[in-house]
Amino acid sequence: MISPSMIHELNEKQQQSVNLHEETNALILAGAGSGKTLVLTHRIHYLVSAKNYHIDDILAVTFTNKAANEMKERLSSLLRQPINRMWVGTFHSIAHRILRIHPAEANLSPDFQILDSQDQSRIIRRLMKENAIDEAKFPYTLVQGFINQQKEKMILPKIVDGSYNYYKKQNAKIYDLYEKYCQANNLVDFSGLLLKSYELLKNNKSLLDFYQNRFRHILVDEFQDTNRIQYQLIKILHNQNNHIFCVGDDDQSIYSWRGARVENIQKIENDFKPIEVI
Repeated sequence: MISPSMIHELNEKQQQSVNLHEETNALILAGAGSGKTLVLTHRIHYLVSAKNYHIDDILAVTFTNKAANEMKERLSSLLRQPINRMWVGTFHSIAHRILRIHPAEANLSPDFQILDSQDQSRIIRRLMKENAIDEAKFPYTLVQGFINQQKEKMILPKIVDGSYNYYKKQNAKIYDLYEKYCQANNLVDFSGLLLKSYELLKNNKSLLDFYQNRFRHILVDEFQDTNRIQYQLIKILHNQNNHIFCVGDDDQSIYSWRGARVENIQKIENDFKPIEVI
């Protein structure tokens, strides 16, 4: 149970959510500003302090560095122990951590570099110029958006279907050139972090088994903001021996421009059965 010193922080429904049986998959639905992240943080405290799980058993994922840092600060205060090595962070930071641990298995060099958005756009413009692709017809910002969208939908260059659409065919060509350039120069962009970590787990059963067994509890904040690749990362890490605890607001998604799919809230009830909804 929650310690008496914390009860004043949580209302009845929040306490109910935090105190769910540890072997329960759960989806906690609540509106903006209603304490969803507070519930997720206290759930971790409950698992570690009341149910004796180790901090290494926990994977907690959120969407912004600010939210991740706030979660770490609160957890450090609640647990009263160092949590530096705990797997708490954004989807991108978690994917980055996995790739840093297993670069060879992901077909990367150990010192691979991360591309930010500006780096990515510069490379795309250079490749377009070198291959005589008219930027007036194919604005590089739209090409960059196309590439990131394909990655977030888990579509590799070789499977982009541009056979009946000239513009899509040209975008796919640039996408292919860009991916080959990144591979040759040991570069990974933000969307690539997610896609490469997913492909690594999907294609390496021993690694997938390791992480499924390691993360006995997977907690996801703002679940309505997950896009396809993020949802699939959570799904592939889940098996019958670990448990999902997601909090979200099924009335809103602030990242729809970035491929977020609020319908993932509905999918979770089918993909993670049995699941308790509060």
